[in-house]
Formats: sequence, C-alpha cells, structure tokens
Amino acid sequence: MLPLPSSHHLLAISIISLFIFSSGCAGPRPILYPNSHLKQVGQDQADGDIEECQQLAEDYVPDNDTATVAGNTAIGAGAGGATGAVGGAIRGAAGSGAAIGAAVGATIGLLRGLFQTTQPTPTYKAFVNRCLNERGYESIGWE
Repeated sequence: MLPLPSSHHLLAISIISLFIFSSGCAGPRPILYPNSHLKQVGQDQADGDIEECQQLAEDYVPDNDTATVAGNTAIGAGAGGATGAVGGAIRGAAGSGAAIGAAVGATIGLLRGLFQTTQPTPTYKAFVNRCLNERGYESIGWE
C-alpha cells in the first residue's frame, strides 16, 4: 500500500491549493447588451458603472458566506475523518488515518466553501441587474 502523507505534506498541499483557488479570476460579471446607451457611454464607463453597482449590492444584499465556508469545512472534516479512519484501520492505524483524513477533508471543505462564496447569489445578481437597468444598460447574463 502507499504510505500516508505526512502532516508537512498536507500543509504544503493545503497552502498551494488555497493559493490556486484564491488567485483565480475576479468572479462573474454581468454581460451587457450593446444597446444605444452602452454605445454612447463606451465600455470604460460601463465597467465603472458595473463596479459601482456591484459595490452597492455588496453594501445592501445580506450574505452568509462565513456560514457556508464553516459548514463545508466541518462537513469535509467529518467525512475525511471517517474515510481516514476506515483506511487507517485497514492499515492498522485507525487513529492516524482519521487525523490525516480529517485534515484533508477539512481542507477540501474549506476550499469548496471558498469557491462557492465567489459565486454571486441570485439576489446579488438581481440587485446589480436592476442598478444597471436604472442607468440605461441591459444585462443579458453573467459570466
């Protein structure tokens, strides 16, 4: 059987994974239909208006990002601990298997939670779309 990774290896993997996930793109943004208003003001002005509307949404739309991250981390730790205990029991080391499994599971849960929080909620999108609409833009979707 393959040896279980050491805690140093797990920490390095966790840090690298966190960096990769956090250094991704800025997140979804509205796509604007090229109507007469957009053509009149230009893309630079539209980008500024998008940023302003997104900032307003961040100020006024409640979120539960912290709860999502914490919940995913706890679920990942529990699942990883159980899986690690089973794997460790097969190898004769259920305790260390459970500890390693819990660490890996918690890391995966944390990363999953962080990724999910980068996705805007439907309420956030609706707020931004309405803000842009009131400024003369037409949002046709998000990417």
